[in-house]
Amino acid sequence: MNHPQRLKDAIAEDSTTPLIGVFDMFSASLAAQHYDGMFISGFGFAASHYGLPDIGFIAWPDIVAFVQRLRLAFPRQHLLVDIDDGYVDPETACHVVQQLEACGASGVILEDQKRPRRCGHVDGKQVLPLEEYLEKLDLVLQSRRDLVVVARTDATEEPEILRRAEALAATDADVILVDGVRSVEWIRKVRGVIGDKPLLFNQIAGGKSPRLSLPELSELGVDIAIYSTPCLFAAHSAIDKALLELKAAEGRLPEHGPETIGVAESLGLLERNISRHHGPVRAGH
Repeated sequence: MNHPQRLKDAIAEDSTTPLIGVFDMFSASLAAQHYDGMFISGFGFAASHYGLPDIGFIAWPDIVAFVQRLRLAFPRQHLLVDIDDGYVDPETACHVVQQLEACGASGVILEDQKRPRRCGHVDGKQVLPLEEYLEKLDLVLQSRRDLVVVARTDATEEPEILRRAEALAATDADVILVDGVRSVEWIRKVRGVIGDKPLLFNQIAGGKSPRLSLPELSELGVDIAIYSTPCLFAAHSAIDKALLELKAAEGRLPEHGPETIGVAESLGLLERNISRHHGPVRAGH
C-alpha cells in the first residue's frame, strides 16, 4: 500500500481532508473509529511521552518508534508526522524522513523555526533565515521517495509571512502551512500567493487561528486541516473530572452502565489493533 500516494489522492479531492491529532496508541485507537487520517502532533507527543511542553524536547528515535507502532495497528490510516525543525541538523532531518518513510508514514511537516522552538500558536517564535531553511527543505525533498512533505513557516510579521509562503510554494514541497494564521482574510492572502500549491490549515483550541468548519475551509481553498490537540485536551478534561468525582465519592467507583466505559468496552477497542484482526477497508468519513 503506497501511503504517501493515498494521502496525495485525498489532498487532490475537492473537499478538505481532516487529520486528527493523536498523542498515544489509545487516543489513536479512538480517532481511528471516526476519521481516516491522523496527525502525529508534536504538542501531544511531547506531553504524552515526556510530560513536557512542545519546545524542542522530542528525540527523533522516539517519534519514529511511535509511528512504527501506529502503522502496524492502523494500516489504512493517513499518518502525517510533525518533525518540528527536523531535529536541528539538516542531515538528521533527512535521516528521520527516510526512517519515517520506511516505516510507513504518509507525510511530514518541516518548519522554519530556530531553537529554542515554540508551539506554532504561542508567542516568542523565531525563524531561520529563509535561505537556510530552503537549503534544509531542499535536502529533505531530495532524500524522500514519495513521502508528502509539508513546508511550514512560523513567520509572524505580515510581509514576511507572504514572502516566505511564496518562496515555499516555488519549491517541490507538496503542501504549504503558515502556522498561527490569525484570520480568514489571511488565509485568503496566503492562498493568493501560493498559486495552485495545496494549503494546510492548523487549528488548536485556545490558539491564534479562527475556529472554522471543514465546509468553510473548503470554500477558502484549504486542502488539509490538522486538529493538533482535540484528543489531548479532551483527555485532560475527562481524566481530571473523573478523578475529582472519585475523590468526592471517597474512592467508590461509579456504577457501570450503558453510557460508561468499562473493561469490556476498552478491550473491544484495543483488540481491533491486533494486526491479524484487521478487516476490510472502511468507507471514508
